[in-house]
Amino acid sequence: MITIVDYGMGNLRSVQKAFEKAGHAATITSDPAAVRRATKLVLPGVGAFEDAIGELHRLELVEPILEVIDAGRPFLGICLGLQLLFETSSENGTHRGLGVLAGEVVKFDLPSTFSVPHMGWNQLAIRRRPPLLADLADQTYAYFVHSYYVVPRDASIVATETEYGVTFCSTIWRDNVVACQFHPEKSQSDGLKMLKNFAELD
Repeated sequence: MITIVDYGMGNLRSVQKAFEKAGHAATITSDPAAVRRATKLVLPGVGAFEDAIGELHRLELVEPILEVIDAGRPFLGICLGLQLLFETSSENGTHRGLGVLAGEVVKFDLPSTFSVPHMGWNQLAIRRRPPLLADLADQTYAYFVHSYYVVPRDASIVATETEYGVTFCSTIWRDNVVACQFHPEKSQSDGLKMLKNFAELD
C-alpha cells in the first residue's frame, strides 16, 4: 500500500487523487503505526520548514519515517518533503531537518528580473535516471512552486537539475529514496507517469 504522511501541511488529497488517476490506491494517515507498516511511503509538503519539522516531531512521525527509509522501502519526497530530508534549512533561521541526506536548504538569491518564489513550468535536466523518471525524456517539464532549494553535500545523489537564475538540484536519488522539488501531482501526464513509476517499484 502507498501511504501518504499527513502532518497537517500539504496538498494531501491532490497527491492521493493523482496516484488514483495513475491507477494506484493510496492512503493518507498521521498514525505512526500505519507509517511504520507502509510498503511505499510518500512525504509531501507545502509551507514553512520550521512548522513542518515541528509537526512531524509533535505527531511522533519522525522515527517511523526513518524506520521505513532504513528498511529500504521505496520513499518519495515531494517539494517540502524533499527539503525535510536534509540536515538543515536556513528558512526563517536555522532549523534541523531529518538528516537523512547531508546538505542544506537555502533561499534563492537572484537578480530582480527573477520572481521568487519560482513558480510555474520548468525543465528537468537528467543527470542520473532514477526509476521515478523511467521512460521520461530529458528536459521534461514539471511544475514548481518554491522559494528555497536543496544543496546536497554529495553531488552523486543529484538526479536532475533545473535552471532558474542558478542551476539547482530538482531531484535527488539515493538507494530507495527519491525526492523532487517539483510537484508530480501538478505536472499533468508526465507527473502521473512519475507517480505510476513509483507505485510500481518492487
